[in-house]
Amino acid sequence: MRKPIRASAAFLAALALALSTLSACSPQSQEPSSTPPSPEPVSSAAPTPDSAQAPASALEAEEGPALAGLACTGSTELAYAKQFAIDHFEGGYVLLTVEDGSRYLTVPEGLEAPQGLDKDIVVLRQPLSDVYLTATAAMCFFEALGHGEAIRFSGTQAKDWSVEYAQQAMASGEMVYAGKYREPDYELLTAQGCKLSIQSTMINRVPEAKEKLLELGIPVLVDYSSFEEHPLGRSEWVKFYGALLGEEEQAQALFQEQEALFAKTEGLPATGRTAAYFYFTAEGQPITRPSGDYITKMIEMAGAENLLAHVEGEGKSATVTMEMEDFYTSAKDADVLLYNGDMTGQLESLEQLLALNPLMADFKAVQEGNVWCAKREMFQATLEMGTVVSDFHKAFTGEGEPELLYKLS
Repeated sequence: MRKPIRASAAFLAALALALSTLSACSPQSQEPSSTPPSPEPVSSAAPTPDSAQAPASALEAEEGPALAGLACTGSTELAYAKQFAIDHFEGGYVLLTVEDGSRYLTVPEGLEAPQGLDKDIVVLRQPLSDVYLTATAAMCFFEALGHGEAIRFSGTQAKDWSVEYAQQAMASGEMVYAGKYREPDYELLTAQGCKLSIQSTMINRVPEAKEKLLELGIPVLVDYSSFEEHPLGRSEWVKFYGALLGEEEQAQALFQEQEALFAKTEGLPATGRTAAYFYFTAEGQPITRPSGDYITKMIEMAGAENLLAHVEGEGKSATVTMEMEDFYTSAKDADVLLYNGDMTGQLESLEQLLALNPLMADFKAVQEGNVWCAKREMFQATLEMGTVVSDFHKAFTGEGEPELLYKLS
């Protein structure tokens, strides 16, 4: 049985900040009366320890006073996600709270923002438009919710997109390249009226870029979906974007589809195989995911033992740099190697892998030809966690052709 996920010190600090300022609803509140209640999840699987203990509000907000005089009407129930909360207020206003304490109030079309809001709350008017997106994992949510047009500025060049809508929008000019997260085209963004920047947590590595965007009057929203420990927690961010776009019923339906699909991956037989997930920097330094991470869990769900499960992260970092000696000792005898083809580019052959680090010639999986590379699509398909688990299982057993992985030869 999986142990309940426990919050880190950094998370608790952010929680304390949110509770000291957030006018939130009771976790027992129902869905807002202005919309019909969402149906119960359709998953046929019994509740897991993770979902059974997850609070209704991801930040476990307590009952508090009304927001700027507005009564709270309910909080969106979250089964797995722990990095955000959604609270509803009369009039159709929705308050989104992210793990870092940031708060965003969506204002329905035709209404004005309520008076007396706390100064830290960012007001976002619907319909949302002219967004600068550098968090590539979020694009699939906009596409699935039918609001790809909200993204006007891309932090990813056309050749690096795998989401169909983004590819087409870049080709037609409806979406334009506005620079990477670390070097935005500030002139373009301001001249064409960018209203919001949605960033991955990589922006925290270049605070000067974030500060410049804010200085120019462009709000910054950091997507923490990559920090969700349960794979379905990442998919559940569709509810966050559904609230942002005013499409919560559709978001609930999309999430229920993923729950049902994910349920089919549960109970897969153990393969008796061992695996390791990693990539190399340009200098040949191995990088993996920390213990308890969603990738680690999906390897185990797919029926293999993760030989790098002992690697602990620092704080809330999504990756861990390993010493080559530890990586060599831990993963040398892995039956299957899974290479992250997103960070430094997809590999075409084992020869390319050996060029990054010649010591890989000693690894069992390299010698036996059991090295798989993850396609870029895997990291832009945040909704498809069930497919990823199924693909891992196929790589471990050799039964079937994975959709998001390919074997190096």
